[in-house]
Amino acid sequence: MLIRPRRLRKSPILRELVAETRLSKDMFIYPYFVVPGKNVIKGIEAMPGVSHFSVDTLIKDVEKSLKIGINKVLLFGVGEEKTDDASSSYDKHSVVANAVRELKKEFSDELYVVTDVCTCAYTTHGHCGIVQHGYVQNDQTVDVLARMALAHAEAGADMVSPSDMMDGRILGIREKLDKNNLENTAIMSYSIKFASAYYGPFREAADSAPGKGDRKAYQMDFRNPREAMRESRLDEQEGADILMVKPALAYLDVIKGLRESTNLPVACYNVSGEYSMVKAAGAKGWIDEQKVIMENMYAFNRAGASIIITYHAREIMEKGWI
Repeated sequence: MLIRPRRLRKSPILRELVAETRLSKDMFIYPYFVVPGKNVIKGIEAMPGVSHFSVDTLIKDVEKSLKIGINKVLLFGVGEEKTDDASSSYDKHSVVANAVRELKKEFSDELYVVTDVCTCAYTTHGHCGIVQHGYVQNDQTVDVLARMALAHAEAGADMVSPSDMMDGRILGIREKLDKNNLENTAIMSYSIKFASAYYGPFREAADSAPGKGDRKAYQMDFRNPREAMRESRLDEQEGADILMVKPALAYLDVIKGLRESTNLPVACYNVSGEYSMVKAAGAKGWIDEQKVIMENMYAFNRAGASIIITYHAREIMEKGWI
């Protein structure tokens, strides 16, 4: 035989030389859940290895993260007052705004801070918008989201990341930021966010499960990949800087499709259900946890994501898996 593909698989050095997909620590964003109070570090039962932090303990943990190479974080606020109008979400002294201020004061440009922008953890009903007559109102919600993004950006957030799936929210946020001289605050859009069963553990972590009904009237139908591309094109036209697919593992085809349809950076969110399934199976000894985690990370990158948001990032860096 003249052609023997196995020749290029003969040794570890050679396999590394010809590898088509490579991971870098610079690709990862690590999510944090921030709560009111002091001296709080409370493990989240449904997400082994992930905790709630108050701002003071968050600072200390982020310092540890920086030492192992994690310099990008995504903040979620938990435990604020819940109201029908989600007014606590855009309070200038919300736990997220306070966390951003303290992180930037402590670490300045060493740390890149992204904030999640959504109302689900701030409403009495747990939906990602303002509910009237049993329906999430799109335009009223966009106004709240824009005010929330502004509060985060004024506190010092480098990037805001709306996860609500309202129509027109990227334009609403972009215009609000620009009018307030924050044109350099970037937007990473959850441009393709499916109504997924993979979010279960997150809803415990963020205390954000809807009290009634589901989110299928605004989050996307996972059967519709062409509609997903349409959503992303609209977000790109409205001024998004990065486009995200969420969840990731069951949607590698969508990540690939998005990568082929845009010149913007593509991110994916390795969500709580994906994370917790791996941790649970690893704890039982049913899988080689390290190998499965890294196989998933390479799959995300191979599909086209150059940015990976994952709860595994801390362990990957601590244990030197890349």
